[in-house]
Amino acid sequence: MKILEDIESVDRRGFMAYMSALGLGGTVFPGVLWAKMQARGEITSETVADAGAVAGLDFTDAERDAMLAGLNSNLEAYEALRAVRVSNHVTPAIQFDPALPGRDLPSETRPFRFTRHIGLRRPEDPETLAFMPVTQLSELIRSRQLSSTELTTLYLERLERHGPTLEAVITLMSDRALEHAARADREIANGAYRGPLHGIPWGAKDLLAVEGFRTTWGATPYQDQVIGEDATVVRRLEEAGAILVAKLTLGALAQGDVWYGGRTRNPWNLEQGSSGSSAGSAASTAAGLVGFAIGSETLGSILSPSTRCGVTGLRPTYGRVSRSGAMALSWSMDKLGPIARSVEDCALVFNAIHGADGRDPTARDAPFNWDSGRPLSDLRIGYFRRGFDSERATGHDRAALETLRSLGVAPVPIDLPSDYPLDALRIILRAEAAAAFDELTLSGRDDLLVRQTAGAWPNSFRVARMIPAVEYIQANRVRTMLMGALEAALEGIDVFITPTRAPDQLLMTNLTGHPAVVVPSGFNDDGTPVSTVFVGQLWADAETLRVAKAWQDATDFHTRRPPLFG
Repeated sequence: MKILEDIESVDRRGFMAYMSALGLGGTVFPGVLWAKMQARGEITSETVADAGAVAGLDFTDAERDAMLAGLNSNLEAYEALRAVRVSNHVTPAIQFDPALPGRDLPSETRPFRFTRHIGLRRPEDPETLAFMPVTQLSELIRSRQLSSTELTTLYLERLERHGPTLEAVITLMSDRALEHAARADREIANGAYRGPLHGIPWGAKDLLAVEGFRTTWGATPYQDQVIGEDATVVRRLEEAGAILVAKLTLGALAQGDVWYGGRTRNPWNLEQGSSGSSAGSAASTAAGLVGFAIGSETLGSILSPSTRCGVTGLRPTYGRVSRSGAMALSWSMDKLGPIARSVEDCALVFNAIHGADGRDPTARDAPFNWDSGRPLSDLRIGYFRRGFDSERATGHDRAALETLRSLGVAPVPIDLPSDYPLDALRIILRAEAAAAFDELTLSGRDDLLVRQTAGAWPNSFRVARMIPAVEYIQANRVRTMLMGALEAALEGIDVFITPTRAPDQLLMTNLTGHPAVVVPSGFNDDGTPVSTVFVGQLWADAETLRVAKAWQDATDFHTRRPPLFG
């Protein structure tokens, strides 16, 4: 069946209404179907046969004839639905819950204990300040050796100087940031210290709404978009006293590192992209342009750029952080989390942003019992045997496992389920993403996006409209089975270590909603970073971070600076 690749005069809206009436949709235009629609103006037995072939279905003549009335009736229903404007922030009336039926959320709350660097002295070199972790910067601000205004000015200057080189900044928020920093200094001087994020400058992936500022989603069709509210994460960080200094780049509509203004660069090698989609968040943190940043992950968008840029990232358990005010890509897979220069920095940020807000129906309340000194002997730790045995495993991966063992840990081997069609489950993300940007496709404004390859969003959205609704539901039923199989595989384990590139782990754990912490674990021969990942049980974000922190404290990879920026 021929695919038309260059159609300038297509009535896209009409053709897609026709395709959706078949339960297929699409702007990957099968020429036969388009010609028959043009000729007849309604759905016929012949067009049903051709459409069935696209969906992998085969109906008899009698079955096709019987379908016609319903399909033509559906067409009217679809046209009525498309007359209703549905904004990106409207969630479907169906929700994903990572917890299987009968599983209770943890409820015990214990004191929050983080590392305090009492007696820390301020370094002379401002470049050293720029790369210090939040745990240390917060002590300098608390002890009033460093003002928030001074630190904010330092980061704003670095953002202005290095942002263009990295192509990592969309909006610099200088006036707002300095105003908020001055307020933080007054509060601290008056004894109203809010905690370890008070006065710390940070950057937001530009899919988070900030009232009065553009929220571009990294995409040309939205580069002038202003959303009249603050995202919950932005509001919570402001309540913690953190200072938002910039909105940072993301690959257009949260894919890759190419946005409407260029390609965000890896600070360790400017010839490379920073990976994505939390491209600017990872690059800016690595280059010492912000104290920390917020990223998002649907399928690798925190772990991948953190790996490329040599920083630490937390992908929280699905549902632990409200996505209200954030661009929706996949309602059942999107997660927001911190990108920072240390594991404990991630813990401090996560403590400020987690929990339900009454706006994101998937956001849940569960205690975050962070204790930086909790003994590893309290935790049951495993390693992904098949991942370490895989041909993808490297010497860095094996060294990371040995480092864990050097801490007195005897990790037990575990294996993830291997008999599920994981790649087939990608249709869940594709279908939800196509729905989230349905208006963009129907209007034809998807042509404005910079990337127009077969794997880029414009084409993916069109292809996704041919996913039958039944197959989307079936994929989610298989997903439920996968969740049960993974639960069984992890029985008796709190946290496991895995190579970042191990087979299946990234897609599987994003589908099931498990938390993950990525940490830098070495460097390639060309000087670019590599990473290791720790994955935890659902809701075990604190335990996952604790094991990752113990491992990170035994190494120094996270303390190294990109030579061009440090």
